[in-house]
Amino acid sequence: MGKEAFPDTHHSHSENTYLGFWIYLMTDLIMFATFFAVYGVVRNNTFGGPSAKDILDLSYGLVETLVLSTSSFVCALGLRAALTNQKQKMISLFGLTFLLGITFLTMVGFELTHIVQSGYSWEMSAFLSSYFTLMGTHAAHIVIGLIFMAVFVAQVGFWGLTDVTKKRMTTLSMFWFFSYIVWIFMYTIVYLIGAQ
Repeated sequence: MGKEAFPDTHHSHSENTYLGFWIYLMTDLIMFATFFAVYGVVRNNTFGGPSAKDILDLSYGLVETLVLSTSSFVCALGLRAALTNQKQKMISLFGLTFLLGITFLTMVGFELTHIVQSGYSWEMSAFLSSYFTLMGTHAAHIVIGLIFMAVFVAQVGFWGLTDVTKKRMTTLSMFWFFSYIVWIFMYTIVYLIGAQ
């Protein structure tokens, strides 16, 4: 029998991994879209409490945005270094991405703590519930991204830049870029539009 009698049933594990990860990101996108829709509906339901304009500092949010933007740019450079087999450069760039991520998370934590210490908890109004839900969910994504970043960079340190570690760094970068894009929407909708 000729070779053509047996169809090629080989599947690329990398393609399956990336497809599965894209599907995961799309489900995450649906979740955030739902949160944004809820926020859009309830943002003026303050129940006599503070509005976004009262508690949000646009300049502070802009600094947070710049920190996360820089981390995403450095992450892209790190991914490029990984894909071109520059191990030490990749480790350094992802190390910087990690530090910028920690800085961003610390700033968000300080912001949320300041709001709570000012006497405004998530239970006060629909607006605050929605705001804390959005910020907390995004912060959780940053924490998860930082944990995976530390683990995957350590794996590159031990095993080098193999096909497996490159694939992991690629999916990590996709996750980090997604979290950055979500933040851009948050800054636009929650800070810029909400604080007017």
